[in-house]
Amino acid sequence: MFQRFIYGLALVAAFAPGVCAQELPEKYLTDSLPTRWEYLPENSIESPSPSDTWWRQFNDATLDSLIALGLDNNYNLSMTMRRTEMARAAMGQARAAWYPAVNLSGGWTKARQSGLSGPVAGQAVDVSYFNAGVSAQWEIDIFGKIASGVKAKKAGYRASKAEYAGAMVAVTAQIAATYMQLRMYQELLDIAMEHTENQMKIVNIAKARFETTLASKLDVAQALSTYYSTIAAIPMLENSISTSINALAVLTAQPIDAMQRMLARHAELPNPVQLIQAGVPADILRRRPDIAQAEMELAQYAAQAGIAKKDFLPTLTLQGTVGTQAHRAGDLFKGDAFTYSVAPTLSWTIFDGLARSYSLAAAREQLKLGVDNYNLTVETAVQEVDNALSTYYNSLRQMEANAQLTVQTQEALRLAIDRYKSSLSPMSDVITAQLNALASASNLVSAQGSALSALINLYEALGGGFDAAKAM
Repeated sequence: MFQRFIYGLALVAAFAPGVCAQELPEKYLTDSLPTRWEYLPENSIESPSPSDTWWRQFNDATLDSLIALGLDNNYNLSMTMRRTEMARAAMGQARAAWYPAVNLSGGWTKARQSGLSGPVAGQAVDVSYFNAGVSAQWEIDIFGKIASGVKAKKAGYRASKAEYAGAMVAVTAQIAATYMQLRMYQELLDIAMEHTENQMKIVNIAKARFETTLASKLDVAQALSTYYSTIAAIPMLENSISTSINALAVLTAQPIDAMQRMLARHAELPNPVQLIQAGVPADILRRRPDIAQAEMELAQYAAQAGIAKKDFLPTLTLQGTVGTQAHRAGDLFKGDAFTYSVAPTLSWTIFDGLARSYSLAAAREQLKLGVDNYNLTVETAVQEVDNALSTYYNSLRQMEANAQLTVQTQEALRLAIDRYKSSLSPMSDVITAQLNALASASNLVSAQGSALSALINLYEALGGGFDAAKAM
């Protein structure tokens, strides 16, 4: 089975057409990406391409339901979505700077002017009047400072959307991995229970032979010690099952008792051997949310550096007011009561103690930091995918070897029991065969769980099916 899977996977990798990667900011990359993934020195394979709902390939309706609950209710995902909405609002706030700020005003003023404040003494003057008007202030973006601010906020919003996609990847992978652990513990519990029943049969055989003087009481003690050693492992397996269900309850934001009812029925582990479509390493840069987020953060830093540079340029502001003033409210709308003012202002900061220079230097260093973060994110992505492919491949090899071992230990146990019944072998041979059979069966289930975990890690490393580039 394993060999057919590897041959089929190699054929898909050999004949799959190359996928053209969209343009990436390669000018920021310090190292080129590998053309193929290598998980064996003598063999290479192209990276699998996950579907939008990769977990459905396990054909497990319960897992589908859990992930649907998680995507709808997970609190970490909800908080990330709210941060995305905050970034959207910040982008709209930046765009609002393109429009003038318009204010309405109205009121009544009563004032008294001193007659003794001037060089010549006079009488005090009382003034009272009503006023109403409209004022507007508009910064004309002749040097593109506002446009750079909008660009920065837009990049921040896109980075936030990529962060949300990354949160979805993490949530689905955590739910799937925890679910596979639960099913693994349940299978291990079933194996332990099955072996305790078989071990008790050996205890009864040893007792019967002791009662007929065909065996010593040592045989009974040895059989019982093996039985109780298996019984002793059951409570911790039950505890692992309980903690896994509790973890799924938190991940899906569901009551624990409801989750226990949903998952109380044991089910087998899905088949970890999957033939997945092939792709190319550059596809990761389109799929992985963390790379998309790092790219958008880099664009945001670049825009912020542009804003810092434009702070050295003058600012043109147009201010204007239109209103009316009159001593009596009834005279407010007479022609002679109308007032207006227009005041275009060009302001240019000549000296500020080098504050703008330091601000620009900080923005440039922030941009360099973003470049370093982008390169580190890409290199980490390549490493994670390569490690995940290697782990998955070797987990399948380990599972295949454990399957063969389980067959042999079961046969050895059957032969040991037959020889013991015929007084051809001591009880110690049966005990050894029992322990080997239990260990190999448990190791096979653990290897299946490890292979499934490695497969989930591989899907997560490849972006988890949530293509962040589509949201850019």
